[in-house]
Amino acid sequence: MNLYTMYQVNKVTLISLVAAFSLCTIMSATASVNSIKSHALAIHGEPRYPANFKRFDYTSDKSEKGGILRLSGRGAFDSLNEYIAKGNPADNLALLYDTLMVTSADEPFTQYGLLAEQVEYPADRNWVIFHLRTDAYFSDGHAIDTEDVVFSYKLLLEKGSPIYQFYYQDVISVEALDAQRVKFSFRQSNNRELPLIMGELPVLPKHFWEGKEFDKSSLEIPLGSGPYTIKEIDAGRNITYERNANYWGRHLSVNNGLYNFDIISIDYYRDNNIAIEALKANEYDFRWENSSKFWATAYDVPAVEAGQLIQKEVKNSANKGMQAFVYNLRKPIFQDIALRKAISYAFDFEWSNEMLFYNVYNRAYSFYSNSELAATGLPSQDELALLTPFKEQLPAAVFTEPYLLPKSDGSGHNRPNLRSAKAILDKAGYAVKGNQLYNADGIKINFEILLVSSGFKRIVNPFIQSLKKLGIYVNVRLVDSSQYINRKRSFDFDMIVHVFVQSEAPGAEQQNFWGSQSAKMEGSGNLVGIQNPAIDGLIEHVVDANSREQLIVATRALDRALLHNYYAIPQWYSSSSRIVYWDKFYFPETSPIYDKYYTRAIHSWWYSPEKAAKLEAQ
Repeated sequence: MNLYTMYQVNKVTLISLVAAFSLCTIMSATASVNSIKSHALAIHGEPRYPANFKRFDYTSDKSEKGGILRLSGRGAFDSLNEYIAKGNPADNLALLYDTLMVTSADEPFTQYGLLAEQVEYPADRNWVIFHLRTDAYFSDGHAIDTEDVVFSYKLLLEKGSPIYQFYYQDVISVEALDAQRVKFSFRQSNNRELPLIMGELPVLPKHFWEGKEFDKSSLEIPLGSGPYTIKEIDAGRNITYERNANYWGRHLSVNNGLYNFDIISIDYYRDNNIAIEALKANEYDFRWENSSKFWATAYDVPAVEAGQLIQKEVKNSANKGMQAFVYNLRKPIFQDIALRKAISYAFDFEWSNEMLFYNVYNRAYSFYSNSELAATGLPSQDELALLTPFKEQLPAAVFTEPYLLPKSDGSGHNRPNLRSAKAILDKAGYAVKGNQLYNADGIKINFEILLVSSGFKRIVNPFIQSLKKLGIYVNVRLVDSSQYINRKRSFDFDMIVHVFVQSEAPGAEQQNFWGSQSAKMEGSGNLVGIQNPAIDGLIEHVVDANSREQLIVATRALDRALLHNYYAIPQWYSSSSRIVYWDKFYFPETSPIYDKYYTRAIHSWWYSPEKAAKLEAQ
């Protein structure tokens, strides 16, 4: 109901509203006097790029539009909605949508205007106002305004994936000040990340989604405002994106040199071996290779020797998080920290790296590996200041011992570490009877590892054999991608292999990973099931950090507490992205240093008809 209608109904009410609106206007004007207006927003420090910048440094002014990029997907897909906790969404759906701001890939966490040409906020960041561009529109020509922003926020909060409840839990209000200005107000001051979290909001079309069942998995082609639209789908097998030639934001500095391909086509393969053979047969163009075995052995083919199929390592400085065997503490046997610690001694990384991985990996040593955020040695005085209030709720080793991973000589004879594991178990009251380990309550210590990749069995099997020597019997359950996703979302597993993907500036998402509130919320990132008030308190320090220096200290303290609780068994990481591609493209000279999986850099590439023709002729 608009103001004119309300006037017809009740003049007195209108007068009251006008008075209230006038007061709000005065207050807003007062706030605006002390606010900061900018083209960009950095979580700490100053933005790298000025207001008049032409393009990001990891793009090229030589890029050209045209051609096709053929990619591969894994498994299958049954949904075109990546914002809900149901279904298995297709890859690269983010290409359909614009966000309020866009994050650069060569800064820890800085955003520049996309749908919003300007951002406004006070020094304490207690609120943020996004000033929308007047020329932004959805691909059907419908103008984007603040009603779409408010609608998107409420829709994701109410019907989206549980992660949005964590991201937005400190937002107390959202209001459309007018058609181009939308304001988010926050529960507390000095949360430097919250304005950036809101800047990541994907803006969905109200006129498209209103009246539809957003929270139901669907293959209906959605409407967006981004650089691509969906051209066609073959359910579960292929999705094809088409560059929107009329994309409203094609000339913006944040998009210059990006989104160059006319067509991006993704074929899905249920097996990695088949996918690699398809690549070598030139059935698709580009692959990010995450298997050291395949990297070392699968590409010894004439096309690579001739320089037609390129293998390349791209170094980066990105926070690699942690890939790990993850315990599910919802299972009673894993609530004992002594058992979790003992089991970790049975994983022989050194042998695995030499015999299975061709020595290409580094041992993951932190939940923030390859980063200055990782805890090392003993806690600093600044870390102790954060940890000490939780001393009674944390393992004593947090304060007295560096976190050290067991090491072997790589021979495959892991006896010293297994003896250490047995000593831990003996001290905790475990006993072996008839080759079976029992806890003090007489419960057998057996469990299941849930896998989605058959190739991972060769890694898990030696681990299982070592555990068997301790009297622990482990079963491996291999399921397809759909079952895997559903079981992970519902926490229906004993142990799982998972990658905790971390940003360069950790914040509210840590509540989703480790916070007590998320432990019982299906679809959350708290796979471990952590409910620890000390962890909750340390997360708050991460969220409240007011400088990069404070963030480093707070994250190291949190990391230290997570590690010493043995919530997971760290596996490995690489400081490089390993890519394989057919030589029919050009790309910028500079790669973004924080693009950990080379997922963003690929959109700066462009097609070369000359190179493609040369390949065809050979």
